[in-house]
Amino acid sequence: MDTAYLKENHLLLLDSISGSKAYGLDGTHSDTDIRGVFILPKKTLYGMEYTPQVNNESNDITYYELKRFIELLAKNNPNILELLYIPTDCLIYEHPLFAKIKQVQVLSKLCRNTYGNYAMSQIKKARGLNKKIVNPMSPDRKTILDFCYIVYEQGSIPLRKWLKLRGFAQEQCGLVNIPHMRNMYAVYYDPSSQMGYRGVMQKENANDVILSSIPKGEKVVSYMSFNNDGYSSYCKDYKEYWQWVEERNDARYQGTLDHGKNYDAKNLMHTFRLLTMAEEIAKEGRLIVRRPDREFLLKIKKGEFEYDDLVKQAEERANNLDDLYAKADLPDTPDVVGLEKALVEIREEFYVIGKGGKPPVSPTKTAQDLVREKANTKSKEAASAQPQPKAKTKVEAKEPTTMDSTKEASKGDEGTTDK
Repeated sequence: MDTAYLKENHLLLLDSISGSKAYGLDGTHSDTDIRGVFILPKKTLYGMEYTPQVNNESNDITYYELKRFIELLAKNNPNILELLYIPTDCLIYEHPLFAKIKQVQVLSKLCRNTYGNYAMSQIKKARGLNKKIVNPMSPDRKTILDFCYIVYEQGSIPLRKWLKLRGFAQEQCGLVNIPHMRNMYAVYYDPSSQMGYRGVMQKENANDVILSSIPKGEKVVSYMSFNNDGYSSYCKDYKEYWQWVEERNDARYQGTLDHGKNYDAKNLMHTFRLLTMAEEIAKEGRLIVRRPDREFLLKIKKGEFEYDDLVKQAEERANNLDDLYAKADLPDTPDVVGLEKALVEIREEFYVIGKGGKPPVSPTKTAQDLVREKANTKSKEAASAQPQPKAKTKVEAKEPTTMDSTKEASKGDEGTTDK
């Protein structure tokens, strides 16, 4: 089952443009995200397998099966709630039965956590991204040797420096645990390599030092500590950093470099969008997808503010959500009974349609169809707004010339291009 199958078999209940284009925050490089709701064929629903979600290969088109959609609505999932409030110019197709869901009370005080926690996770993500941007990691991976220190005179020095001072090779060292001292080792050295010492580490990507069997009577040459926790933390950061480098959106990252504020501006823009939407739900009891604060959000996206100021402001607003929702005129939870009733009724009526009770719905329009229709509508509206010439007498009336027709066609083309 894929997106083409859903459209060909008229299984969509909702098809819409979502994401930045629905928010009014899209730019030149923004993708067109499509989200919607579908209903499984009756035979498939009663069968062995349930399909909760269908995506295309690039994951920019996502359709949720009706039951899964209702479950997420009942949890006040932000991305799912927005599908009930999509701006009309982003609505590609909506089945009449979908209205049953819109009649149910779904906004509730759960939004304090779903929106608020989502925003806080974005703040945490912003901090992590800031750390990566400000502190790029060398592609040369460090090893255990870089986290080992030798007791030396009145203090300590790095193991690598000590080996160089003594002219030693790490492969000819032998380590023995010192009882009751965590990550402390006695160091032995065998310049002849005859005693079978195993070295400090056996391979470049080893996770821990290695111990050796030391013959009785051998002399300790020094004592070494291994910062195991520091090495583990470094390995985690190294893996995350280079995974981020591999997966990051280059155009988006270049924008971060261009504004020079060392933060992922798009990430923080959406943090403030989520916080404002959470506040609006609490104060006004409604969800506004197309952002009225667009100019402010785009300033964040352009990097016009300082990172520390934005994070501080975001954290303060997130902390204020508790007071707002305590006073909000909202139910504690969505109307789950109403949602379940809508689910059952939609399935029953939809399957009746499939049996021939009503004609099947028309195929879902594509985003391109929607844009084309809007352009044509604009052209018609512009034409009707022009003052109409006075009616000519029968003697004066004449057929338009080829040049006149060409001009009219050109005007129609300009209207389409303007869109």
